Amino acid sequence: MGSHETEPSSSVPTPSTPAGRDGLDAILARPGSAVIALDFDGTLAPIVPDPEQARAHPEAVSALAALAPKVAAVTVVTGRPAEVAVRLGGFAGVGGLEHLVVLGHYGAERWDAVSDEIRSPAPHPGVAAVRAELPALLDRAGARQGTWVEDKGRAVAVHTRRAEDPQATFEALREPLTGLAGRHGLIVEPGRLVLELRPPGMDKGVALLDHVRELSAGSVLYAGDDLGDLPAYAAVDKLRSDGTPGLLVCSGSDEVTELRERADLVVDGPAGVVRLLRALADRLG
Repeated sequence: MGSHETEPSSSVPTPSTPAGRDGLDAILARPGSAVIALDFDGTLAPIVPDPEQARAHPEAVSALAALAPKVAAVTVVTGRPAEVAVRLGGFAGVGGLEHLVVLGHYGAERWDAVSDEIRSPAPHPGVAAVRAELPALLDRAGARQGTWVEDKGRAVAVHTRRAEDPQATFEALREPLTGLAGRHGLIVEPGRLVLELRPPGMDKGVALLDHVRELSAGSVLYAGDDLGDLPAYAAVDKLRSDGTPGLLVCSGSDEVTELRERADLVVDGPAGVVRLLRALADRLG
């Protein structure tokens, strides 16, 4: 469904769907009411085997800083803790990004560049229980070798990218991890070769809807790359049905075909996202 980016980097690529073209037209016609929202890993930063080694694409910050003063808001929506995304992205203290907002832990945390402060609720008690039980579960599943557990504070993520058969390990762990999460009042959020156990009630869709409504946005662009971004896609669909134009961008991945098929525009990973941001900034003068 989504079209691949084929035009020169200096021009804004044309979305393949009527709704996407309407969204882009609205952003270009009234940028002062447009919200540009982006996932971090796989969208602004290349996917790497060790999440702590992730860094924003070398030109991502400058592209965001060029675009941000021309639109209502630029917002990063991520499953990572807000502080981690800010650090790995290099977002703090950047000229042009004085009003950047990072919604971390799927919106449970909020960092504002203007104050350099993070607001967040108390952690869910189920996360500590899951953290304690996880090593034994991975042993029983025969999955300790090659899996990597990321402690995100308010969530715990099990990565299978380093396993001998990453996809088979991912599928084998899905059911036992869902059971473990359920026993402690958590849910499992699947991503690109990662299963995240986290509290329910907050996802990127809820976070994005709240943020767009808070700003009374006239249009929205959302760019993501994996299954955790589907709720944000659904939020843009809801906004469209309520009369707010939107553009869905997929940071191209052969690992998540569902996202690519629902997108209005498919770009070539973080480098393609950067080119799109730069092209928007150039087009808006």
